[in-house]
Amino acid sequence: MASAGYDRMKEVKEFAESKIGVKGLSDSGIASIPRIFIHPPQTLSQLKSTSSSSFSSIHIPVIDLSNLDSPLHRPKIVDQIREATKTWGFFQVINHGVALSVLEETINAVKSFHDQPHQVKAKLSVGEERRGVVYTSNNDLYRSEAATWHDYLQVWMAPQPPEVERIPEICRREVIAWDTHATNVAETLMELLSEGLGLEPGKFKELTFSDTRLFAGVCYPHCPQPDLTMGLASHTDPTVLTVLLQNHVPGLQVKHGDEWVDVKPVPGGLIINAGDFLQIVSNGEYNSIQHRVIANPCKEPRLSLVMFFNLAKWKESDSYGPLPELLSPEKPAIYRNFTRQEYDDNFYSKGLDSKSFIDKIRI
Repeated sequence: MASAGYDRMKEVKEFAESKIGVKGLSDSGIASIPRIFIHPPQTLSQLKSTSSSSFSSIHIPVIDLSNLDSPLHRPKIVDQIREATKTWGFFQVINHGVALSVLEETINAVKSFHDQPHQVKAKLSVGEERRGVVYTSNNDLYRSEAATWHDYLQVWMAPQPPEVERIPEICRREVIAWDTHATNVAETLMELLSEGLGLEPGKFKELTFSDTRLFAGVCYPHCPQPDLTMGLASHTDPTVLTVLLQNHVPGLQVKHGDEWVDVKPVPGGLIINAGDFLQIVSNGEYNSIQHRVIANPCKEPRLSLVMFFNLAKWKESDSYGPLPELLSPEKPAIYRNFTRQEYDDNFYSKGLDSKSFIDKIRI
């Protein structure tokens, strides 16, 4: 994309320092997007919707968690989750124990935050990427080849809780409550995922797999040229598990085989996906799958509330790899052990991408 007279880094810096955000650009009524957001032809050529293909009738699995404590139903739910996480890496859950009114309140609170003037939100634009509370566009703005059409509010909830007064008052109560609700859902699912591997239900909790938590309240505003950019580039999540709550505006797509499949949110449902860490510790029994968000052509913003779950306590050697309980002469490790430093450096040293870390440690 480089050409004479175009200084990409200068334009990225100007956009970052303006603190107007993508929503500010969208609200200003622009008809064309700034050049830093335009993606290369090889990315744009793969943006075709799946709706015209035979895959349009295919959906990620929807799993009903009611009757979870029934000895008759629980094994069936374990099987459904194991199969979905292996073949899709994504599924939706219904009857997960969080009231519809709570889901709506949480989405509305985050929408209210993003609807504020950019001058108000800009006060939160100074912060650290790995702790506390930050408002920004694109966490990889300076690392990626092209920017994507979204803004987000990021709050690290654990293991080091944020200073409560740093969470914007307009959504503070709801974000704190959502941390509890989403964690309850994630820990229930981790029990089922653990059972699906033949382990004790409490194994993942014991391994602190839900004790590092990052909340991201993402806004994908209307984009005047959605065929030239992305809402979020194709990537896999580096973590253990992700719990996602979104409004009714579509945009999320999941790679299934060679096709991109639209995720149609089920009312009252939560979208769940496995991350790279879960794929590694399960020795490939569960899969972390590429996903992306197309730029939003709708006038109404797409809102996505994401809670990432990861481990808090590494082994004493500060390393990790496939769980020893899952390995045998018949099923040897397919990934080598890696250090915490390797893991962190891989994610924070470049733009979003897919599974580069898993490829690096594959034996």
